[in-house]
Amino acid sequence: MLQALIFDVDGTLADTESAHRAAFNQAFAEEGLDWVWDEALYTELLNISGGKERILHYWQSTRPGMVELAGDGLRDTIARLHEHKTAAYEGMVNDGQVVLRPGVLALIDAAHQAGLALAIATTTSPVNIAALLRKAIGPDWRTFFSVVEDASTAPVKKPNPQVYLQTLQRMGLGASQCLAIEDSANGLQAARAAGLATIITSNRFTQHHSFDGALRVLPDLQDVTVAQLQAWHGQRA
Repeated sequence: MLQALIFDVDGTLADTESAHRAAFNQAFAEEGLDWVWDEALYTELLNISGGKERILHYWQSTRPGMVELAGDGLRDTIARLHEHKTAAYEGMVNDGQVVLRPGVLALIDAAHQAGLALAIATTTSPVNIAALLRKAIGPDWRTFFSVVEDASTAPVKKPNPQVYLQTLQRMGLGASQCLAIEDSANGLQAARAAGLATIITSNRFTQHHSFDGALRVLPDLQDVTVAQLQAWHGQRA
């Protein structure tokens, strides 16, 4: 029997990736770098989970001989870039440039009213989560979610299942009692590796991904009801 819904954040709760891309580019410019991530490049880089990991991958793959900024170590430079990026992203969220995807808020409210537990399992930063949900739901957003696992608590990024395994452990539920809601192949792999049946709501950055093994692949959560999720959950393999 379905007891809980576990949501990813970026690309799942909201179409965040365009804002993230713009924030990365703003951070690069603030640090005097000539790096510009266009949409095609950023779509490829999304195969790497985690902002810091994405910067490191890009640096190592395209600029292996680049001198580190201000004499800092590589990790310090990346951390500083990511701090600039996080601040820029939070500003965009607060300015209303990022909104929840269709059907998300209605489903969260309906599931909460139906007595389902709700959780977040993401490898984005807690600052990003709070900025998005504080704007979308309000200052009491945290009361809707019994568990929030993020980059600060689950540092091993998807497709590793760490964040989902820790979420299940903290919720005190088995994987067979929950549904994960994701948007990407990495997210699907992580959820499936933790034993979770998974609903995919793809977006323009992930629509080319392979979603083999997903319980359903949907364009969004518009008009998706708790009753439908319960029925789909009952059909899981």
